[in-house]
Amino acid sequence: MIDLTSDPYELFAAWMAKAQDSELNDPNAMTLATTTPQGHPSARIVLLKSWDRQGFVFYTNLESRKSAEIRANPHVALLFHWKTRKRQIRIEGTATQVSDAEADAYFETRPRLSRIGAWASDQSRPLPDRKRLEQRLESAIAQYADAPVPRPPHWSGWLVAPSAIEFWEDRDFRLHDRAVFTRAADEWTATRLYP
Repeated sequence: MIDLTSDPYELFAAWMAKAQDSELNDPNAMTLATTTPQGHPSARIVLLKSWDRQGFVFYTNLESRKSAEIRANPHVALLFHWKTRKRQIRIEGTATQVSDAEADAYFETRPRLSRIGAWASDQSRPLPDRKRLEQRLESAIAQYADAPVPRPPHWSGWLVAPSAIEFWEDRDFRLHDRAVFTRAADEWTATRLYP
């Protein structure tokens, strides 16, 4: 049973560690939900790249649809679902852009071709055909053939500072175990929820 006296960050760390042991692919995959300026929901899978008590960080093209939606409305939701562990974690919070220094440091850890790909892709914009992307990639490879690949100014990360974190664990007969931790200022309050 989820311990309501737990620290939500320590509980997240424990659940993530278990997921890393059991999930075959991308245990750090999470659904990111945003809204359009008209209030329509929008969701996609992104990868959690770092986290601490400040929040949860993912990286993307700042000219992408998700980034445009975050700039219009920074209130977002994240969802981790680990099917083999029969667990979910829902996070609601506010997204802010990470510092250039943090984005630079993470960008340097990416494989070289991924760094070059960040220059070649106009993420979320119409692509006439795959050949156009391949040509842009080849051009970027040539441009940086003998040079370090800098982080594009249109590529960075978003930090989601949580206001609520819900832990959900499957139980027989759909009588699941659910607990939500809600933050007010720097204090967390835990509440058990009906399944």
